[in-house]
Formats: sequence, structure tokens, C-alpha cells
Amino acid sequence: MNLELLLLENKDLEVFKKDMQQSFQVGAIEGTNEYISEDEILTKEDINKSLNNSNAKAYKAVLNDEIVGGAIVNINIQTNINHLDFLYVKNGFQSKGVGQFIWNEIEKLYPNTKIWETVTPYFEKRNIHFYVNRCGFHIVEFYNSKHKDPNSNADEMFKFQKVMK
Repeated sequence: MNLELLLLENKDLEVFKKDMQQSFQVGAIEGTNEYISEDEILTKEDINKSLNNSNAKAYKAVLNDEIVGGAIVNINIQTNINHLDFLYVKNGFQSKGVGQFIWNEIEKLYPNTKIWETVTPYFEKRNIHFYVNRCGFHIVEFYNSKHKDPNSNADEMFKFQKVMK
């Protein structure tokens, strides 16, 4: 597979956002077995908020000139505690190693990272499997109505951490 991870270019933003939203939508439907509107899962505003963070870096995974996934990370060069805001694989390209490739390349790009953090909804079994079993993250917190995420209004999310060696 001739896969590359490249910095996201402005010309690719709309496709990147649309593909990410669709990927998250399918995951939500599979996880809950009910219809959920696209805007309820991942809005363009959420993506833009992440992209507009001064520490954000966005990447696209490209296979044969087609964007097949991507990620947005927040890099804190003072603490080296970095955050994976979003990682997605375009619908139709799951279970082909694309997500693993994206994550492996991101780790290589930021070798000074001490800790990686991310969150995912409790019902996203494929994400939980991916982060824990494929990428080496550990679940460190469960946000819910009795224990709110201090950085978000989202409910019922797992927080993951990966301590780097």
C-alpha cells in the first residue's frame, strides 16, 4: 500500500471535514443502532475549533492521490503532553491498516511526546479497540453526568492516555 501522511492543505479542507463527519456518523450509527443526525455527532464548528487552535497540526492520509483519512493533533512543546483531537478513516477504507498507519506516523513526527491523550464516546467500540488494543492507550477516566469533562460539554466519553517511553 503506497500510503502517505501529509500536512493538510487549505484546498483539501472541505473534503477532509466532510469525510471526517461521515466517518464519525457511521461509527455512531453502528455503535447505537439508531439514527443520529450528522450535526449531532461532529459539527464543522467542532472541527474548525480544533483546526484553529494555535497548537493544531492537521494531516491527511493519501493513497493514490485520494484522501483516505486524517488526523488533527494539538502539540504542546512546553509540556510535551499532546492531544489527538480527531483521527478518522474514510468510509470504505476501514480495517485496511489506514488508521494504524496514521497513528504510527504521528508518533514518529512527535518523538518528544511524553503523553498522548484523546477521548472517544463510550459507544464507539471500534475506537476503543483501536486505541487500547492497536495503539497502546489506556482508559484513564470516564466522563459522565456525575463526572463532567472539564474541557467539553460532551457526555459519556472515555479519556485515553498513552505514556511514551
